Amino acid sequence: MSEDVNFKALSGHVSNIDRFQKAIGRIDLLNDEDPNRITNENKEQGYELYFSKQLFKWMLSLDPQPSEELLLAARSQHICRWKIPRDSYPIDRAGYLKWRSDLKRFHAETTREILTELGYDQTLLDRVESLNLKRGLKTDKDCQTLEDGLCLVFLEKQFASFSQKTDREKMVGILRKTWAKMSEKGRQAALGLDLGEEELSLVKEALEG
Repeated sequence: MSEDVNFKALSGHVSNIDRFQKAIGRIDLLNDEDPNRITNENKEQGYELYFSKQLFKWMLSLDPQPSEELLLAARSQHICRWKIPRDSYPIDRAGYLKWRSDLKRFHAETTREILTELGYDQTLLDRVESLNLKRGLKTDKDCQTLEDGLCLVFLEKQFASFSQKTDREKMVGILRKTWAKMSEKGRQAALGLDLGEEELSLVKEALEG
């Protein structure tokens, strides 16, 4: 399940590599239960498992010395997201904000349960929870790296399909908000993405505005 992770290479970044591997494995098993399936490299998997792997990859790219807490938070950022669907909340701004808030708390609590069972200490548990809840955005280095990664996964893997069903003006607005969330390092990574002609046109319009 976690074949994308070079655990040997990460052994110097984590407190206990065996425990870390078990944590990633448990998170992956839950995310692979996502009923929304995707085929990647000829292998079917739950979408949230695919998403978490993409986010994890960006953590390793953006931070040459990633903390164990950052890696665990990235892998579990959207854990079991499908269990709280958007349409279970009112389709308005207030409903959207409540959905997002409840999701973050759900992800944080689910992750804490897994890590607690594996014997992680309170300090790490609190730190991973803080990152899952995205506290300290713009002031916390790991939190900003996580946000950069989320934006980059959106731009690299979700942007093209999302833009096809979204009004151009609205899409430009979303891109501007995405850009505002990112650090300069994240923006430079975004500018290096291999985007399609239409996506590049949208990004150009957003940045020029």
